[in-house]
Amino acid sequence: MPPANSLQVPQVMGILNVTPDSFSDGGYFFSIETALRQAHLMVKEGADIIDIGGESTRPGAQSVPLQEELDRVIPVIEKIRAEWSIKISVDTSKAEIMREAIAVGADMINDIMALRGEKSLATVAASDKVQVCLMHIQGAPRTMQQNPHYDDVVGEIKTFLLERIQVCLKAGMDQNRLLIDPGFGFGKTVAHNLLLMKKLSELTDLGYRVLVGVSRKSLIGKVLNKPVTERKYGSLALAVLAVNQGAAVIRTHDVAATVDAVKMTHAVIQQSA
Repeated sequence: MPPANSLQVPQVMGILNVTPDSFSDGGYFFSIETALRQAHLMVKEGADIIDIGGESTRPGAQSVPLQEELDRVIPVIEKIRAEWSIKISVDTSKAEIMREAIAVGADMINDIMALRGEKSLATVAASDKVQVCLMHIQGAPRTMQQNPHYDDVVGEIKTFLLERIQVCLKAGMDQNRLLIDPGFGFGKTVAHNLLLMKKLSELTDLGYRVLVGVSRKSLIGKVLNKPVTERKYGSLALAVLAVNQGAAVIRTHDVAATVDAVKMTHAVIQQSA
């Protein structure tokens, strides 16, 4: 049976890291000029959303001072909003970044901490149009991969995300504003990630849009024995598997290839007998 959301083509979210140290593209788009050129390319390639991040969340990443993250992210949002009508997402866990980003035109908050940071929930709840993606993480970015353990990885992630959804609903947020992300690679071993992908339909069946971010991640490198620069095809394989199980958003570094893979997979899914 096709997923419940099979009538809608899943959206492609292009990753724009304005950081010097992200695991795959750190330093590539650190200036406003290079960030805008990349944004233009992603728009041209068919991205539905651009996800802007000013602080790396790779394993072992160091935190960035608030003002520095603001200086990285806010000018880029302003320039993109002035140039294009594309949906803008901001990858942050800081309430102050969320507030400023929303003020200059961000449409979505993509929070790896699922609005558990100080004032984050109140900040997002106060803006009745902004969407939010609630992600699961075990631990914190600096230490999350040291020894992740679960008794039931899929069940525990499902429970966590449902709890965060309830917190948001009680804060007055409409359920249509919420997306969920199982957090591939965030406090999970390769085996955890593979099982999570195999059983992704258990999350898409919850009735909320599911965002999947696996682009170029280490699980692909470990399975295929490929460096980060050679993980496009593994990323596309996982994107297809995710869409086939009902994922609504695919987050990627490789927009053009992912747009084609998503459209082709969706065409097969929606084909009636």
